[in-house]
Amino acid sequence: MLGLTGSIGMGKSTAAAMLRRLGVPVHDADAAVHRLMGRGGGAVASIEAAFPGVVAGGAVDRRALGARVFADPAALRRLEAILHPAVRAEARRFLRRQTRRRAPVVCLDIPLLFETGGDAQCDATVVVSAPPWLQRQRVLRRPGMTETKFRQILAQQLPDAEKRRRAQFVVKTGLGKRDTLRSLQRIVRQLEARPCARSCSTPKPPASIPRAATASSRSAASS
Repeated sequence: MLGLTGSIGMGKSTAAAMLRRLGVPVHDADAAVHRLMGRGGGAVASIEAAFPGVVAGGAVDRRALGARVFADPAALRRLEAILHPAVRAEARRFLRRQTRRRAPVVCLDIPLLFETGGDAQCDATVVVSAPPWLQRQRVLRRPGMTETKFRQILAQQLPDAEKRRRAQFVVKTGLGKRDTLRSLQRIVRQLEARPCARSCSTPKPPASIPRAATASSRSAASS
């Protein structure tokens, strides 16, 4: 099982999309949270009950929710308590499906993989990285992003250098998409060549899967 992570603006979403193109099943914890908070999502009613006024048109207004929880640890914990069980259930269903299919490599895309200790459950980790100037440029192009918000998000994340030190693989995304794809292809080939990838089924869902929800709820609340 591969854990994919990287700081904001480093190209993680692009890398996840490329892994899918290479045939690797990817579970996106952020996407799971967004579905839960989207129109008709399974967490909408519970979030409205906990944070009255943050739901509009049957979906959670992430900006309104972010304003309530981003700088309030107690509120963030309430949000995580709502999202944890549902994200955990979805991740477990994903891993069970891949176990039945005997996928040689699967990927958990978790924004705060190292910060939450999720890397301990992965066979290998890959960090996407780019120069600070490029990271800043990418992030500040996002709608609603400000320099202050960017710094607040960075403060929740391990420094890029520390993530690169901890990872088994580092993919530099500042060299262009073609180079990124080639790097990911090499990683996938290396993982598929491992004996267990050929003879073992996908690992059973780890007990710490809920921690992915922690990372995602913070990310969703800050988007």
